[in-house]
Amino acid sequence: MEKLIITVAPNGAQATRQHNPNLPLTPEEIADSIYESWKAGAAIGHVHVRDVMGENTMDLSVYQEVIDRVQEKCDIILNLTTAGGLEPTEEERLRVCELNPEMATFDAGTMNFGSGVFYNTPDFLERLAAETQQRNIKPEIEAFDVGMISNAMRIAKKGLIDEPFHFQFVLGVAGGMPATPKNLMHMAESIPAGSTWSAIGTSKDQLTINTMSILLGGHVRVGMEDSVYFRKGELAETNAQFVTRIVELAQTLGREIATPDEAREILKLKTSNLNKVGRRA
Repeated sequence: MEKLIITVAPNGAQATRQHNPNLPLTPEEIADSIYESWKAGAAIGHVHVRDVMGENTMDLSVYQEVIDRVQEKCDIILNLTTAGGLEPTEEERLRVCELNPEMATFDAGTMNFGSGVFYNTPDFLERLAAETQQRNIKPEIEAFDVGMISNAMRIAKKGLIDEPFHFQFVLGVAGGMPATPKNLMHMAESIPAGSTWSAIGTSKDQLTINTMSILLGGHVRVGMEDSVYFRKGELAETNAQFVTRIVELAQTLGREIATPDEAREILKLKTSNLNKVGRRA
């Protein structure tokens, strides 16, 4: 199997300090958490940002501060969210691409999300695909159910998403596919040949889906965005804790860990963006 790419998602859009007082919220805390996770073995940092009140924001200056702080310390790949919760407008979401990250999320369909609705209309997805393609940003195709794979492939057939595709299966969100081994295998078998994939299991299912992904040849995402608990009844102290556990598990199961540069090669990232992250055109 190819080397294992570990993504760390430090905070997300839903978790709060009420869920876990160790959740990183400020730019400095987020950047430090990503750096510590890189030292533990993460190759990708998935970035959500918050305002001074701890609420979701799409403010590019806040993203920029996180980017600058991370890049001062390490070479981790930065994957910026284009969602930032259920509230941002389409224009706010598209503007994230102006920062020219190596990767950005591409949530491939509208769905019920907990008690709300996560809107990703066909028109918006085509605009987002075109923007990422123009800027050589690798779209991380987030699929919360198997229908979202088909949504993304319809857009790819229009020439707006380049191969090889990279999918992030998000299992266990209320409104999406449950986080079961059977569902994970079905998702992995439903993507085009030559694609890469990673998987998320939310809450109590994080470690189960991580383990299955390692064994099936996929990649993994961990962090407080997906579970604020390290194990049942024990709140996570840091995001690096999750990364360290996956490194140890992968070693036991015979998978080597990919460095950021090795992950860039596996994912076929465009080298033209290496020195442009955070630079607005």
